[in-house]
Amino acid sequence: MLKIIAYSSSREFISVLVTSLTFITTAFNCLAQEYPSRPADMIVPYAAGGTAEVLGRVIAKEMAKPFGQTVVLELKPGAGGNIGAEYVARSAKPDGYTFLFASVSLATSVSLAKLNFDPRRDLVPVAGIASIPSLMLISADSPYKTVKELVDAAKRNEIQITYGSSGNNTGSHLVGELFKKANNIDMVHVPYKGSGAVYPDLIAGRVTILFDVMGSALPQVKGGRVRALAITSLSRSKSLPDLPTLSEAGNPGFSFGTWFGFFAPKGTPVGALNKLESSILEATKTGAVQERLEAVGAIPIPASSKAFGEWYLKDVELWAKLVNQGVLKQSD
Repeated sequence: MLKIIAYSSSREFISVLVTSLTFITTAFNCLAQEYPSRPADMIVPYAAGGTAEVLGRVIAKEMAKPFGQTVVLELKPGAGGNIGAEYVARSAKPDGYTFLFASVSLATSVSLAKLNFDPRRDLVPVAGIASIPSLMLISADSPYKTVKELVDAAKRNEIQITYGSSGNNTGSHLVGELFKKANNIDMVHVPYKGSGAVYPDLIAGRVTILFDVMGSALPQVKGGRVRALAITSLSRSKSLPDLPTLSEAGNPGFSFGTWFGFFAPKGTPVGALNKLESSILEATKTGAVQERLEAVGAIPIPASSKAFGEWYLKDVELWAKLVNQGVLKQSD
């Protein structure tokens, strides 16, 4: 039934309207202020012990204060980061309480893997963190002391180079493929479940080399059981000033970095996205996070949601171009 209410004057009508609007506005403000009302989950789609987990834990701790709630880091590794990414994209409720700490594989897998989701459509960029170079590693017992010695031995067929990785389409896999192409040598890819699982075989010489993100590679180098041959950034690292870049070691212009950034499920409320973004960006300014990034030679990337989102799409296009050119091939 249609109910008609008559007002004695326009002044009375305006008074009721203003009261109603005030009530609605107050209700919406209360709802907005309620977020976050409980801890949030940071999904890291990579194995324990890697750079993503180590860096993610520091950020989770530092963003808790501006966020106003505890941030719980949860590991969901597998399929080169795609299992955890798909969980956030397809299964997580878009309420701001579940978000993804992703890496370069979220861009490469669009062209190089068969996904059950599309990160460009199913995820929303929240904030960019940094790009971290990798170290080219070999067993400390290996007779090869330089990149040139190793490449020359491969070209003389004195050695069959194998290289371990964190899994298909991860940074450690793709930098190996780019290195193989740049030097026109044969190299056999051996995927593992995380770079940490590669080290026992690398140390023992069962795999020849590993390109690992500097964050997890540096302690291994300092431990003395593996040797770094080169770094994948264009400039040398302050942490290893005597270590040449791959560009200096016979691969002019060679550069590669594994970037890290945050994403949320599509449909996450704007207020929640803004709160996540501001909390993450505040965390990255803290001494603890800055110290961690500086130690691993991190290179800045666009940080804000909008700028990082545009940068991410360009990275997706870059890897698609390499596939189209035949430089890289889609995984089975």
